[in-house]
Order: sequence, then C-alpha cells, then structure tokens
Amino acid sequence: MRIFHWLFGAALAVSASAAELHFNFGDYPAGTTPTNFSSVVAGGGAPGVWKIVADDVPSAFAPFTDQAPNISRHGVLAQTSQDATDEHFPIFVYNGEIFKDFKFTTRFKIVSGTVEQMAGVVFRFQNASNFYVCRVSALGKNLRFYKMVNGVRSEPLGPTLDIAPGTWHTLAVQAEGNQITISLDDRLALPPLGDNTFADGKLGFWTKSDAVSYFTDAQVNYTPRVPVAQQLVNTVMERESRLLGLRIYVLGADGTTHIIASKDPGEIGRPGTDAELAAIQDGTVSYGSDKESKLVTLPMHDRNGEFVAAVRVKLKTFFGETQNNAVTRATNILKLLELAGTSGDDLRQ
Repeated sequence: MRIFHWLFGAALAVSASAAELHFNFGDYPAGTTPTNFSSVVAGGGAPGVWKIVADDVPSAFAPFTDQAPNISRHGVLAQTSQDATDEHFPIFVYNGEIFKDFKFTTRFKIVSGTVEQMAGVVFRFQNASNFYVCRVSALGKNLRFYKMVNGVRSEPLGPTLDIAPGTWHTLAVQAEGNQITISLDDRLALPPLGDNTFADGKLGFWTKSDAVSYFTDAQVNYTPRVPVAQQLVNTVMERESRLLGLRIYVLGADGTTHIIASKDPGEIGRPGTDAELAAIQDGTVSYGSDKESKLVTLPMHDRNGEFVAAVRVKLKTFFGETQNNAVTRATNILKLLELAGTSGDDLRQ
C-alpha cells in the first residue's frame, strides 16, 4: 500500500508549465469561420452563424504619443444569426484543449438585437446541456453567472450594471479548482464563487436569441492538463533508472491500437503493432531484444482484472540476462502502473 500511495500521489503531483493561447481571429479572411471550433446551440432554434467580419477595434494599450493611432481595423469573430427564439443560445466552442485551471479573457461588443442584446463566454463546457456561462446584457443592464446541468439552468447570480452596446468591453473568467472569479472591464464583477459541478472542460463564446455580438483579443492563460496515463509514465520513468522507454497503448474504436502515453511525448498518437493488439485482446506477452535492450509488451489490467491497455517496456539489459529475467523485470514495472487502479476511461483522461 505504501508503494501505491507513493506512485499515485506522485503522479497527481506532476504539473506542467503555464501556457498561453491566443485566438488570432484577425488571421482569417472575412466571411470565413475559424477552424478547430464547433458551432453548437443550447436550448431551441438553429445553431448560430459564426464568421469573421472586419471592425474598428481600439487598442488595448495606451498610445505612445497623442498622434499615434489608437484604432485599427481587423477581423473579429461575429455571431450574426438573428434567430429570435427565446431560449436560443448559440455557442462557439474551441476544440483544441480541455482546460482545468485557467484565465480566459476576451473583448466583446454587443452590436444589435431586438429580443436580446447579450454576449458572454462558456467554460468547463461538457456538451450543450452541461457548462458554466458568464454573460452580460445591454437590454437587461446586468451581468449574470449560472450553470447548465443536464439542460436545467441554475439560479443566475450577478449585479445590475450598465453595458453600453456598440462599445468594446473586456470580460475575464478565472477558474482555479472550484473557485471562479469574474471581472468586467478589469474590475471584479461579483464576489468569488465556489462550485464543484464541473472540474474541467472546453471554452467558448456565447450569445442569446437574435443578439449580434463581436469578440476579439481572446486569450487563455492556463496550466496544461497531463493525462493520467502520461502522469503514470512520467512517474515510473523517474523512479526506474534502468528503464529506457515506456509506452501505454489503448484500443481505438477502429480496432487498432495507438500510443496514449510515452517517455517521448512526440510518439503519442502513433499506431501500435500486432504485439500490442494481442496483449489487449488475448493477454499475450511479447518479447524482443537487441545488444543493449530488451523489449517486453504486456497486457495492463484494471482493478477488476480486465485488459484495458498494453504496456511496452524497454529495459537496459545486463550481461547474462535471460528472457525470463526481462519479462520479470517488465512485469514489476507493469505492477507499479496497475497499482494506481485506473480504468480504461481513466487512462484516457
């Protein structure tokens, strides 16, 4: 049990360096839709129409001199559908990352709308029925935070305030664990919130009904997530000095295997071989060697004894080592991984 707690605790302690992501909407031609996003809709009505339009945007920074231009015209993200359905929430979700701890900042401008004049962001988005949202309303003169859980909206929280349409504003959401902080125009909009419903998820942009709204200068400062399988590989590699390589493979929906964790993260996604497939399907142990190393592929079990992955262990060999020695050593590495008790779904998270 002591080894289990060491391994699992060390894996959870693995952290990655802070990262920054910018959504450069100005890089896309007018009329196009940015790639790596999905247009979805919560509630009724059709999905929104998200595309790039040119607009005049004041600089976020003070000019160096009074003569320096403070406004530039460039591409911004626009939601242009004017579907007046009441409970109609167009959402534009970024697909490139799952975010846990982050600060998401964007500038927005509410352009028009008869039924609604709103703009906002979604975060820790799971699907169109489960997410957090923070939005502002020019007609309602308020800022509201709420969550959607299985399509049911929580009681909205937030202050009454004036939001001028046709003007660029800045909205920022920061999530650290279960703590959520929201700022509008660089001022705290409401006291910090605590909620445990969603631990991580995607980010995106949000409007309601016939609101036409623009977004620009969007960026995310975040701590990249390290998948559970990669955490385990990293931890074991640090512990075992004679270990030259370690990979974890899973079986995809197409019936082939691929790497989900490796000593070399650049290998992730590469296809496996017949040895990994046989390990997952039949529990077959495979062996290979050269002058300097031994390669052993074994099935990885979950806590119920089911095959959930294949593990390929590359060992630094020693004089006189036999196949049985190598398989025993590889099995000990496998047992370290299995002590975490992860399921197939856990490994992919």
